[in-house]
Amino acid sequence: MLLGAHVSTAGGCRNAPARAAAIGATAIQVFTKQPNRWAEVEVVDDECSSFRAGVGEHGVVFANAHDSYLINLATADPVLRDRSYAAFVGELRRAERLGLHALVTHPGNATDGDLPRGLAQNAELIERALEEAGGSVTVLLETTAGSGKVIGSRFEELAEMIARVRPEIRGRVAVCVDTCHIFAAGYDLRGDYDGVINHLGDTVGLDRIHLFHLNDSATPFASRKDRHAGIGEGSLGEAPFRRLMTDARFVHVPKVLETPKGDDPKDMVSMDLANLARLRSYCADGEPAT
Repeated sequence: MLLGAHVSTAGGCRNAPARAAAIGATAIQVFTKQPNRWAEVEVVDDECSSFRAGVGEHGVVFANAHDSYLINLATADPVLRDRSYAAFVGELRRAERLGLHALVTHPGNATDGDLPRGLAQNAELIERALEEAGGSVTVLLETTAGSGKVIGSRFEELAEMIARVRPEIRGRVAVCVDTCHIFAAGYDLRGDYDGVINHLGDTVGLDRIHLFHLNDSATPFASRKDRHAGIGEGSLGEAPFRRLMTDARFVHVPKVLETPKGDDPKDMVSMDLANLARLRSYCADGEPAT
């Protein structure tokens, strides 16, 4: 099973694989630059080769990046749109140089309230960026909690964005499902796991699910708030995570934590270890459910 967490790249991306090893991760997510700053960075050859070597040495099988929180490919503001597009292309190029499998992105905010325009623009810019950046990195549209004018909180919106990408490129666009986000958006993963997963399959397609962010929710069902909690410590509880960890349809889909870590570096490791141990305990019998 590909299981891990978002790990720090403090001091350089080359340090991430060793931090993955400290929590026994086979899957990791990283930032390739500071997520709350526009300033672009270049990952030099030595950094890339060290990261790639570390991934192999420490048994990391799947690695992805999460793009900058400032990027908004759905904005109605032309200045922010162009800046977001340039930053997104930069994210794709860094991910490719580091040998990452995927880049997770939030679908963005339709700042003018025009959802159809936001969906179409997002798909258009992703398609253009994939062509410009080249490579093989897959873009993963992340499910959102649905606050304000953010798009991507409904499965149908994700499906529409993917369908708008040209068939020749569409294979490089898939979905990251965040358990906290979909619960906050109104999909009752706790009370109707089968119904939610079936709806996901009917709209997006289960083959398009390339990554899970495993997070409990610190706010109630349908709150439309993005507030993460430790596994089994929020309003989702243990049951949905037990189902996901033992669902044979997702046994090979990477799963990473974005749960709270605290401020002390030692706490960051111990909290990840505790959450990962809890997840592994759900499938301790070694046989995923059918």
